[in-house]
Amino acid sequence: MPVTLDPPSLPNLAPLFDRLETRVVGQRPLLDRMVIALLAGGHVLIEGVPGLAKTRAVRALAHALDLPFRRIQFTPDLLPADLTGTQVYHPQTGRFDIKHGPIVTSVLLADEINRAPAKVQSALLEAMQEGQVTIGDETIRLPDPFFVLATQNPIEQEGTYPLPEAQLDRFLMKLVAGYPDRDAELAMLDLPGITDTQTPLDPDPPMLGPAEVRALRAATGAIRVAPALKSYIVDLIRATRDPHEYGLDLGPLIELGASPRATLALVRASQGHALISGRDYVTPFDVKAVAPDVLRHRLLVSYEADAEGLSPDAILRRVLDSIRVP
Repeated sequence: MPVTLDPPSLPNLAPLFDRLETRVVGQRPLLDRMVIALLAGGHVLIEGVPGLAKTRAVRALAHALDLPFRRIQFTPDLLPADLTGTQVYHPQTGRFDIKHGPIVTSVLLADEINRAPAKVQSALLEAMQEGQVTIGDETIRLPDPFFVLATQNPIEQEGTYPLPEAQLDRFLMKLVAGYPDRDAELAMLDLPGITDTQTPLDPDPPMLGPAEVRALRAATGAIRVAPALKSYIVDLIRATRDPHEYGLDLGPLIELGASPRATLALVRASQGHALISGRDYVTPFDVKAVAPDVLRHRLLVSYEADAEGLSPDAILRRVLDSIRVP
């Protein structure tokens, strides 16, 4: 049954999380952030070594949504037209017709996105930012909602390419999937379709359709953000660009700070975190909870930071610990 939304109250997302946790165990933080991105109208990049249920988590969320879903396996020989579509010539009529690519959908799983070269990855830019693709002289509007969930292996793995910074900035969040604990790994063996490949991943009907997703996004956008919290978010972002201004000795460690798009992303993600926490207002806890996921891929660390073994997450922890909380 679709979720019924009652405008005077916050929507109840507990049944959605209950469904997801019966399909993917030991990855609740990953599931939380995926739903937050859906609520905030952003896209998600999930990084982790093979075998951590990244694709399974995306499929589980896609099955819970009554939305068109397509999966693209990115490979080194993939072409941009394989993603966006192409013009097809018909000799009988002398006309070119547009054949839509798999990107014309609502939920797109870009599996192992960093196994394709940059020209293919950049084909996603227009779709992710503008909600449209251009084929020849024709501009095609993508469905509303349009949600990209991309998985990638760490760039140290053989046969992968680093994503361009311009594309990374279009992802609302970059999530890092880790290994489950022992109990979760043991429970994993009893999940549907794990040992019996004939069992469907999700036999239950979808829970959220286009209208419900749009209503949830409207509810997320209505979550209140106090002026003091807006100022706090701006200070966090600006501290990654000019740490000296905030009394932080991080200048030599940061090559490039977060963009103004990151400011907007952090507000939206904080609103989403507040909503799944059952509040109609954002707190500093919401901001701190999602800040690493929103900012880690937008921070370009210097060679000096690499030499010291400092990751973007480590630098962000220093920023979060230093900026005064309102």
